[in-house]
Amino acid sequence: MIVGIKDVARVAGVSPATVSRVLGRGTVSDELRALVEAAVRQTGYRPNLSARRLRSQHSQTIGLIVADIRNPFFTAVSRAVEDEAYQAGLRVILCNTDENPEKEALYLNLMEEERVTGVIFAPTRQTAEAPSPHKRPYPMVLIDRAGPQGWEDAVVLDNFAAGMMLVDHLHAQHYRRIGGLFGNASTTGIERHQGYAAGLAKYGLPSHETFIAPSIEAAEMEITRQIRERILPEAIIASNGLLLMGVVRALRAAGLAMPEDLAVAGFDNESWTELAGPGLTVIEQPVERMGRAAMGMLLERLDDPAAPTRKIVLGGHCIIRGSTAARAPVSG
Repeated sequence: MIVGIKDVARVAGVSPATVSRVLGRGTVSDELRALVEAAVRQTGYRPNLSARRLRSQHSQTIGLIVADIRNPFFTAVSRAVEDEAYQAGLRVILCNTDENPEKEALYLNLMEEERVTGVIFAPTRQTAEAPSPHKRPYPMVLIDRAGPQGWEDAVVLDNFAAGMMLVDHLHAQHYRRIGGLFGNASTTGIERHQGYAAGLAKYGLPSHETFIAPSIEAAEMEITRQIRERILPEAIIASNGLLLMGVVRALRAAGLAMPEDLAVAGFDNESWTELAGPGLTVIEQPVERMGRAAMGMLLERLDDPAAPTRKIVLGGHCIIRGSTAARAPVSG
């Protein structure tokens, strides 16, 4: 006898939607989660992947297409996805697009040729903003970057809130000229910039933002230029881990200190951010949870292809360190 989500819901005494949220790592109360997990064990429920693969001639493989595997964020996400896929008996094909739409299209077509069971995908800005995305013969879950409303299931950070959170912190530390380096290749950088801009507007502060390629080298060159032209702000926000590393490299090369010469804040709580200078203030993303939620959503989509699309938005946490230590308040 094949056990489905409805059977688990009946045993747990909850709705099928609640079961789906638990299986997809959605937000539910601890009490409901415990009920559903107990029902899963009691019924022996597992996503019915094998029958679907046989009917569709799909492999026991999923595709994971990320923007830049050098970015520690995507390294951590990939690990979380692979762990979950292994538990589900699935193999993973990992592809790296370098934020290049042409490579992206090549790998999406490759997934079709390989007849993968499904794909977890971090799209470029060009693809994410497309008004009529091309539908594929496999289910897809977007991670880190969402597409048009209702396009695909997605797991993302609340980037707007995170961008504003850093401005709030810097303002509370008495910084008033707050700059920003924002990647221009993905919707993530745009959303973080929107939060940054809203934060500045809230306090009536001027903007000092720059849009650049999301790379260490681009950030290093931009900060070096600002040092040379004596236009550094009091503080700067870097919208991803690579840009943050470029800022630190440029300051070190110029013999400048954080936060005395420039307060620095950014994204991704990697081990190096704790060790750089006095330690870097960063937004910590729930990376492992994002990867596991994306895999859970994909398994759920395989189990119920007709279910409405969902978007999980997770919050970030501000880790405050010495790179944004308070400066003396300006009188008047």
